[in-house]
Amino acid sequence: PISAPAATAERPPPIIDAADRRLIESCVLYQDDELVVLDKPAGLAVQGGTGQSRHLDALAAVLARRDGTAPRLVHRLDKDTSGLLVLARTAPAARWLTAAFRNRQAGKTYWAVVAGVPSPDRGVIDLAVAKQAGAGGERVGADPGAGKRAVTRYETLDQAGSVAAWLALYPETGRTHQLRVHCAVLGSPILGDRKYGGVGAVIAGLSAGTRLHLHARALALPRPDGTTLRLRAPLPAHMRTTFGELGFDRNRAGEAGEP
Repeated sequence: PISAPAATAERPPPIIDAADRRLIESCVLYQDDELVVLDKPAGLAVQGGTGQSRHLDALAAVLARRDGTAPRLVHRLDKDTSGLLVLARTAPAARWLTAAFRNRQAGKTYWAVVAGVPSPDRGVIDLAVAKQAGAGGERVGADPGAGKRAVTRYETLDQAGSVAAWLALYPETGRTHQLRVHCAVLGSPILGDRKYGGVGAVIAGLSAGTRLHLHARALALPRPDGTTLRLRAPLPAHMRTTFGELGFDRNRAGEAGEP
């Protein structure tokens, strides 16, 4: 005889303390009836995992509608990457937002500080990547044979001699860790990215040199009604500090803040 299935216990609502509630509310850059856009701080995980109980997917309950429905993630950022993150408030919005990211209709601009200066100073990296087995958590690597195609356009906005550079990165695909792998392959790993750049990703003497310097700066989202929502996220504090120490001129960004 087959036993009757046990009743599935309802998941208890997450317990969110006052500090986390204030944090999430302070991250809101834009919201309407369809979506909410956050400026995610570096260090906050987007989703839970092994040993990861504090994450945005649970804290999003702070932004629930009056009926208690919390907004849903439609894309991801790495834990240590800061910047624009979009959540859908309704099921129809989740469908068109997911399609916009999947079909490369959403224009994305990232800013990064890299160790070294890429040569040439602008171009396109078209290099497939694939997940790799091994210790140390989620990791991907260049795999032209069996990997999935990954394409990133980049341009150098400013540089500090031959020590470091400020890049605008425009991913045309959305593979896991794509920008981090592509910068490392370019010979200029993202500052603080020891996972893919090793010791070459650290510049001695910088106050925040051990932190990842990758920021989801701008986003252009085409809406079903034909309009486009354009958003920018300000640089996080640790990147502002590094910009100052390296002498980068933020006025040189020009249109690089917009996708």
